[in-house]
Amino acid sequence: MSNKQKKSIITDYIGAIFDVDGTLLDSMAVWENVAEDYLRTRGVTPHPAVNDELNALAWHEIPTYFQIEYGLHETVQEIQRGIYELLEKYYFYEASLKKGVAEVLNAMRENGLKMTVATATDRWLVEPALKRCGIFEYFERIFTCGEEETHKSSPDIYIRAAASMQTDIARTLVVEDALYAIRSAKRAGFPVVGVHDPSARGKQEEIKELCDYYFISMDEMLD
Repeated sequence: MSNKQKKSIITDYIGAIFDVDGTLLDSMAVWENVAEDYLRTRGVTPHPAVNDELNALAWHEIPTYFQIEYGLHETVQEIQRGIYELLEKYYFYEASLKKGVAEVLNAMRENGLKMTVATATDRWLVEPALKRCGIFEYFERIFTCGEEETHKSSPDIYIRAAASMQTDIARTLVVEDALYAIRSAKRAGFPVVGVHDPSARGKQEEIKELCDYYFISMDEMLD
């Protein structure tokens, strides 16, 4: 990518929609390990391939799977609550920004860009983390898939976010790390910034092909 492209990435747009996990926050690892970590809190040693097992399940199926496969005696609700407590601890006290995030947000604000968040993570986890990390104030609004009754396999959440900012889709950046979400945003006509995250291992080449811009770390956007 040329220096000219790097310098124009902020000045050529009027709005930006940011994903949270893997984009603003360096938090994808907690989602990859939280169910396994919960088993250990119950004194249970997870199978070596536990993550492969869990990847085949929907989130709400995991507690029942733990009851059957690992013999947990807790109710589904108790297992869910235990997992949520681990997530709360992480988001409330530990989650950190990815490199360059604060600098990029500040530069966008200085250049007059409107900014929103579009995330698959629930608000009760996201808001405390963004506030603690000092970036909550940059965003006009937070859109969550749960509240919007949608998912990122559809571009609806991005379209609604742009509508709330009253910014033209063609001039509103979507900043994402996940391939399926990038596909959705591109399908709706958004220019997309791909941000590298280790959780997308094996998918980086396809992400690079789809994205209008791709960066290993966010601060590269500032040249």
